[in-house]
Amino acid sequence: MKPTQLTISVDSPFDFHQCLTFLRRSNAEVMHVATGDAVWKLFDVNGRLLLGEIKKGTQGLVVTFPADDVTSEDETGVERYVREWFDLDQDVAGFERFAETHDLLRPLVREYKGLRLIGFPDLFEALAWAVIGQQITLSFAYTLKRRFVERYGRKREVDGVTYWAFPRPENVAELAPSDLRDMQFSMRKAEYIIGIAREMTAGTLSKQQLRTYSPEQIQVRLLELRGVGEWTADYVRMKCFQDKTAFPATDAGLHQALKHHLNRNEKVTLEEVRTIGESFAGWEAYATFYLWRSLYGNV
Repeated sequence: MKPTQLTISVDSPFDFHQCLTFLRRSNAEVMHVATGDAVWKLFDVNGRLLLGEIKKGTQGLVVTFPADDVTSEDETGVERYVREWFDLDQDVAGFERFAETHDLLRPLVREYKGLRLIGFPDLFEALAWAVIGQQITLSFAYTLKRRFVERYGRKREVDGVTYWAFPRPENVAELAPSDLRDMQFSMRKAEYIIGIAREMTAGTLSKQQLRTYSPEQIQVRLLELRGVGEWTADYVRMKCFQDKTAFPATDAGLHQALKHHLNRNEKVTLEEVRTIGESFAGWEAYATFYLWRSLYGNV
């Protein structure tokens, strides 16, 4: 069987290598497998698991399905996911023009030119990951996510490699907090994640619904969820809704990056971070993402 290929158009600026560098930042990542020139992803398209290899092509990104016959509906679902995952519909040229006028951002946009804001197209995954990462180290957050995915997610093995799809909310909604406690989730986080899953399963929370809201309305609705505070809501707007104005001002990594780039010995205060954020107006999310990127080297 000849593998099916899907070509996805991409406007400049776009540097797939920069995106792969971000995707390779943790060896503990369970949701994709990133190599030197490709990323493998198990797509959940209307309940069907499709394995795709994404590479740079001459006219954009090329998704190859080595083990599946895919329909036009499958291709539409995969393309939608990839476009959101890599933020392909964003006017990044506009961000680069803006960054060239900003002393703090200018060196970053020149060093990481073409990097897109890599996100989480799936709302449940975005919320669960944000809750998992609250007030713990990033490495432990990856450990918890792997345990969660490998216990409650779905998988496919192809050529000896196991690929995973994130747990579905309807499956997590049936759990009790004690089910997550033995994986070292705190009781609160277990309750939060299960509560979010139950809202999504009941139909009172969905990405489709939230997409009809303004950014301010999305923020208010997310803050109504138990376990979702200001940082989590900002993070989810940034990473799931491609909201370029979202600004997680309390984020520890953002504070660390600003301290470094401002050559400060003392911590940057939250008031200072918010003031700096005002200078990013219109591009707060991209400024934050590029500052995060500066915290790690080439991997």
